[in-house]
Amino acid sequence: MKFRHTLAASCALIPVALLSTPAFAQSTGSSDFDGEIVVTGTTSRDVAGIIIPETPKAKVVVDSELIQRQRPGQSINEIINLVPGVSFTNNDPWGSSGGNFTIRGFDSSRISQTFDGIPLNDSGNYAIYTNQQVDPELVKEINVNLGSTDVDSPTAAAVGGTVNINTLVPTDELSAMVSASYGNILSDGAGDRPYYRVFGLIQTGEFTPWGTKAWFSASTTRNDAAFANYGKVRKQQYNGKIYQPIGDNGDFIAIAGHYNENRNNFGGSPLRANAITGEKDGRFYEIGDPTKGGGFPCSLSETSTVNNCGTEFERRYNPSNTGNVRWQSRFTLTDRLTLSFDGAWQTVKANGGGTTDAFESEFTKLNPANGLTFTGTGNYGGKFYFGRDLNGDGVLGKVTLLSPSQTNTNRWVAIANLVYDINDTNRVRLSYSYDRARHRQTGAAGFLFPNGEPTDVFPINDPVLDVNGNVLQKRDRLSFATLHQVAGEYRGEFFEEKLIVQLGLRAPFFKRDLNNYCFTSSTGGSSGAFVECAPADQIADYQEVFPYAYNGTKPSGAALPQSRTLKYDKLLPNVGAVYKITPDLSFAASYTKNLSVPSTDSLYSAFFFPADDISSERTAETSDSFDVGFRYQTSKVQAALTGWYSKYSNRLVTSYDIDGNGTDTNLGPVEKYGIDASIAYQPIKEISLYVFGSYLKSKIERDAVTSGCAAASDIARANLCYLEDGVAYLRTAGKRERNAPEWLLGGRAQGNLGDFTLGVQAKYTGSRFMNDINGVVQAVPKLDDPTKTDLIAPGAKFKGYTVVDLDIRYSLASAGLEHSYVQLNVSNLFDKFYVGSFSGSLDGLASASGAFVNFGSPRAISAQPRPLVWAYENATRHASPSASR
Repeated sequence: MKFRHTLAASCALIPVALLSTPAFAQSTGSSDFDGEIVVTGTTSRDVAGIIIPETPKAKVVVDSELIQRQRPGQSINEIINLVPGVSFTNNDPWGSSGGNFTIRGFDSSRISQTFDGIPLNDSGNYAIYTNQQVDPELVKEINVNLGSTDVDSPTAAAVGGTVNINTLVPTDELSAMVSASYGNILSDGAGDRPYYRVFGLIQTGEFTPWGTKAWFSASTTRNDAAFANYGKVRKQQYNGKIYQPIGDNGDFIAIAGHYNENRNNFGGSPLRANAITGEKDGRFYEIGDPTKGGGFPCSLSETSTVNNCGTEFERRYNPSNTGNVRWQSRFTLTDRLTLSFDGAWQTVKANGGGTTDAFESEFTKLNPANGLTFTGTGNYGGKFYFGRDLNGDGVLGKVTLLSPSQTNTNRWVAIANLVYDINDTNRVRLSYSYDRARHRQTGAAGFLFPNGEPTDVFPINDPVLDVNGNVLQKRDRLSFATLHQVAGEYRGEFFEEKLIVQLGLRAPFFKRDLNNYCFTSSTGGSSGAFVECAPADQIADYQEVFPYAYNGTKPSGAALPQSRTLKYDKLLPNVGAVYKITPDLSFAASYTKNLSVPSTDSLYSAFFFPADDISSERTAETSDSFDVGFRYQTSKVQAALTGWYSKYSNRLVTSYDIDGNGTDTNLGPVEKYGIDASIAYQPIKEISLYVFGSYLKSKIERDAVTSGCAAASDIARANLCYLEDGVAYLRTAGKRERNAPEWLLGGRAQGNLGDFTLGVQAKYTGSRFMNDINGVVQAVPKLDDPTKTDLIAPGAKFKGYTVVDLDIRYSLASAGLEHSYVQLNVSNLFDKFYVGSFSGSLDGLASASGAFVNFGSPRAISAQPRPLVWAYENATRHASPSASR
């Protein structure tokens, strides 16, 4: 067997042994399939914490040594910001408030992020929630697959690539460690914004005659809001893994569990996109307007006339309870036949959103077409009507209630691989992947305390009832997302192992069972804005007053609550080869056919049209992706240069409103191409250097149809729309996709001097457009007086920026604590002010209320002593001969 050795755990944490089993791919089967045959004849290993696997597809692996140099508790997605093609902007310095993540210009809904091979993307909109990732101390390595996926990946939308997080294998020796971190923001005007984190890990070592071993961990994080005078993050996480080796040929069974609980407020910016001026002074601010009843502290109105208390964006919560149980296994059936099976059950309870002005009266509306009037409770036009006195003042007016969008998901995943070695240089595998998610989306209202705080951040636990005892919803959906996928793959070595060939074919069968329990009244808007939700006992009455009709072009009335089943399937080939020109230099090329299924939000918006009408169709995105590159690998150098090209049909892009609700846009055909390059160099043991860069070009090929092109609109005045044969078009042809930086450049240098280690890393992110028409804030002639000018905002172009980070570590080995150290991290060393994440859309105005931006993380510092509290190996090393083991 031909295995590459990879680091199993950070040696700074605990005594570890090097494993002989690689984990460069997603599932156990993919890891095993790639690892034994692909790395033959290379002397490569990790250099400066970077590994470039010898696979046909473009991959980069970040190992635990580099991961542990980053800030404790940091998001995994921030850590891989050092990989070419990857761009991540953090909403706070600590990693618990989310951010914006892209690979090769694709947003997170087009990237498959997995946890020991199990997908983490939301089953409804495919988004990745970067603040809910596993503690980085538990990560062995992170594998980033650029622009493609493995044949057994159970993913609905991975055209941008995959990120697989591989956790530690338990060690053979008993040990325990605990670390504590303290940090703060060090920027002018920030004041005191502390960060606290405690992490603990216990390794049981082998504790049965069969070599069973395990680890268990827990962590807790607390920090204040990065910018506002209100808002906190409270996070706790628990993890464990039990590992049972079987024999001595790499077979095993592993059972792992994970639970993460976040309680964090929204935050990042009080400004619209066109208000960013480049000045730092506005970053740290106080919320609300006390003259209107807002701000902090505040008191809710005690009458039936609401005030602004509790309504500010920063008072909104984004709570989540996420957990999973994972199974990994490998069994050698014969000398040539191996079976692997991975499985998982996942659960999610989360919401996002703010408050609403709810009516205590009933809803009344006349339909002029038939003269009928509907009166009842429910949610109409995005507003609640309860029909009862909620605040006890004896008047049916309005009250402020909490009204987030709630999601509950239960998901089952299974991946099986059967690998057959034809001989020492040829092997095949057959795989089956299953993924089924029950996705429940609701929107009940909850009460607030007198100070504007929610009585429960999850209104679903104790929802507000109407006069008849009904739970009112602003949306009410039940979806089942199911995937059955079969795949086959061949790998072979030829010409004395100089040529490696891969031939793969996967056949996914996607099924979407959709149930909407509300009326659909339009096709546009965010989640809940295009539905009218009547309680079950009033559905017939509402239907009678507002009957649905469709004349073949335009619907009217309200489409009934209904169910639909949609299916998507396609054969997706992928082929590739690696040729070793010399023992150190190789050439690689690959082709992958990809498929992205529309999100459930996009599918539900089609319910306004009859199921058999062409207007209700939502076409899947397909793409053809090509990679060609060179790799140079020695014990001192890991280098790669990759050129890539992707051609898309029905390019689907998602935009999110301020509450995280998504809407999709079909841009039609799109071309994307670029170059990714990286070099890791370690001339001597004490010095390591790493530089990387990416160039990205994206080109929308046709103009997009829009609803209108009014002459007085900012878009028309900027000549970004036009009318032709009565149809309005946006000038998207030839434009770049939004939020896709043209250049990404960076590097890291690390030096060791005795007990001290100093690391400096930098990342440049190029300019980005906020919409697909590439509008910018500009001056144009006034409509009524062309001699004067107006400032219009048909979009925005955010400037490029460079962020520099610093890490310093002092080892305590000379004090007899071999695996202990103290580490200092400084992020954004020069306190660069920049726009981080932002809401983008097809043609959104920078002046629109939904065009929000998040400031990039300010300068912050944290310190962490990381002692090895106790290790059985050390405890027994100096024990007397009579001490029992």
